[in-house]
Amino acid sequence: MTAPVSTIASGSELPKRILLKLSGEALIGENGYGIDPPVLQRIAGEVAEVVRLGVGVAIVIGGGNIFRGVQGSTHGMDRASADYMGMIATVINGLALQDTLENEGVQTRVLSAIEMKEVAEPYIRRRAMRHLEKGRVVVFTAGTGNPFFTTDTAAALRAMEIRADILFKGTRVDGVYDSDPEKNPDAKRYLELTYDRVLAENLRVMDATAISLCRENDMNIRIFSLVEPGSIVRAVSGEDLGTIVSNRRNVFVEESDD
Repeated sequence: MTAPVSTIASGSELPKRILLKLSGEALIGENGYGIDPPVLQRIAGEVAEVVRLGVGVAIVIGGGNIFRGVQGSTHGMDRASADYMGMIATVINGLALQDTLENEGVQTRVLSAIEMKEVAEPYIRRRAMRHLEKGRVVVFTAGTGNPFFTTDTAAALRAMEIRADILFKGTRVDGVYDSDPEKNPDAKRYLELTYDRVLAENLRVMDATAISLCRENDMNIRIFSLVEPGSIVRAVSGEDLGTIVSNRRNVFVEESDD
């Protein structure tokens, strides 16, 4: 059964400004840990293409490829200390992404919610807006700067602060399913979901704080797979990839066998 076409985010006009959430795991590639340079180069190349389309791009990047605060806390570390370590890991990823983007000819600024003035600018909303107005890519690192908050929440918060038109979240899976598609071959994908249903059914889209922020501020979220080359450009261009979360109805979709 072929998935029906969503009417959300599929218009002919490109968004003026987007927030792209990249997990640290998206940078791992086949290595299982750290940063895989070919993967980083591919992502940077796609972001550069989006910039050349005239779309303003801000990125929130995670640090799970280096250190995850939640996992550290389960092994006996103090949760706040573990979260700060995870935030510092996002700065490493942000600097790597900045260098790769600039090799693509894209002016990029790394802003950190934890002050590290030797390597990144401190996060100041007006400064971030000014960079975006000048056509620079802004990479937000160190999450919100506070422990106990995920980079998903940071992405939702920054999307609102910079007045993004839509929040894109790139993952390893092509959308949201009713069960784990890696374990259940009959899992069905949602084309559209409401924020309320995501929260009520505890669907693994983003954490509850991030979803609540987006619901309260009517910020659409599109979850799509980063695995397929060109997916970032296709998603920003309005193709109906993955799943979109909004205030509209739910549509239950079975994947095509083609």
